[in-house]
Amino acid sequence: MAAQWTISKGHAELNNGGNWKPVLSGELANLAVCAARDVSQRLRTPDAVEAAAAIARTQTAFPRSTHWIPYTISQGYAGLAVLWGYLDSCFVNEGWDVTGREHLELAVRYAETAGDLPLGLFSGLSGLAFGALQLSRGGTRYRRLLTRLDDAICDQAIPLADALRVQHNGVTVGEFDVISGLSGVGAYLLCRRDQPGPSAALSSVISALVELASDEATVPRWVTPAELLWDEGMKEIYPDGNLNCGLAHGIPGPLAFLSQSLREGLTTDGLPRAITRMADWLCENRCDDTWGINWPNAVPVDRSDGPGGALHAGDSRSAPDGPSRCAWCYGSPGIARALWLAGEAVDRDDYRSLAVSSMEDVFRRPIEVRRIDSPTFCHGVAGLLEITLRFACETGRSVFIEESRTLVKQLLDSYQPNSLLGFRNLEVADREMDQPGLLDGAPSVALVLLAAATTVEPTWDRLFLLS
Repeated sequence: MAAQWTISKGHAELNNGGNWKPVLSGELANLAVCAARDVSQRLRTPDAVEAAAAIARTQTAFPRSTHWIPYTISQGYAGLAVLWGYLDSCFVNEGWDVTGREHLELAVRYAETAGDLPLGLFSGLSGLAFGALQLSRGGTRYRRLLTRLDDAICDQAIPLADALRVQHNGVTVGEFDVISGLSGVGAYLLCRRDQPGPSAALSSVISALVELASDEATVPRWVTPAELLWDEGMKEIYPDGNLNCGLAHGIPGPLAFLSQSLREGLTTDGLPRAITRMADWLCENRCDDTWGINWPNAVPVDRSDGPGGALHAGDSRSAPDGPSRCAWCYGSPGIARALWLAGEAVDRDDYRSLAVSSMEDVFRRPIEVRRIDSPTFCHGVAGLLEITLRFACETGRSVFIEESRTLVKQLLDSYQPNSLLGFRNLEVADREMDQPGLLDGAPSVALVLLAAATTVEPTWDRLFLLS
């Protein structure tokens, strides 16, 4: 029988207190908020959302991966729930919680009829729960729904963690990454660590990812052999497999998650050691470019003894795809954030220093070589801006404050008020699309503009393992 996740009403008041300091003021702050509000109003009704989703399907160059799945964070109402939750925090009495409830009900309804849902944060149960939690005003609303979702998540998370713990011959990134794997699931469970069920599942996830960082003779355990890479093109580029370096799909995801777990007081045998091993590996596998510190998308592995021989880590400086873009998903910004969190967790100045230096080098690169032309989050300007806002808040360095303002101006320059949603996702070959999904669409731009202009901390960015 399909799961039944009832939504019940709550009446708690919101406390907006916090220490988040906006980087914007005056007219620029006003312009940012107005643009964010405009995007949000355009997405406020389900009819408008689904019309945009239908149009996006006709515009995309990737129809197999662009479809509206209502219960998901990436391209569904669960992702919009994150936006409505933040708007409700910023503007308490404007009815955004009512909008959020309507969208959440749709997400839950589709989830109930979908059968077995995947566990992942961006494609399944954990994301649906994260969206509900963001709307819950600190867990005071949707308690029954969250409890039932937690039960379903824990039922899957513990066996998956147990399965990962015993693998020693390579893994797919989807088993441990932020998008589909245990790091993303753990990010949600970390938000629910005060609940008994999620607490137990969280411990299991942490232990499995700690085990992933255990010592191996020739290559780290998180290696992905060629036969486990996700498409034929990747297998051609990496014929013996690789070690993924992106925050979205690689080892920076577990590093960021484990670091946040330690910072929030969770302990398990080997946790600090796992953090330092992952962080040290990233420090040792840079692929710098003309403008400074960088990383490849992935480090190749090879078989030094020929076919059938043992795998060995290759040279990051000779990575087939060279230094990466300057994005959240791949490149130095996402990695810098993971290293910063590691430095905070284990009190290592060298990690913090490298993180700050690599972010400063991002802004030495001319805009045209950053390879993030889209205004959106995953591989675009909004993702870089959110990371920069975190560095601005936590370091107080003027360079990050000023560059945040510059990035806001870059976003506002891409604002198209005559387009369907205000901001358009830019795909390959300058192909624009009106994407209503959070990961690659206009909602993420609205979220980040509000984070730059308001005093409400963007706790939603734990979704991206930035906090």
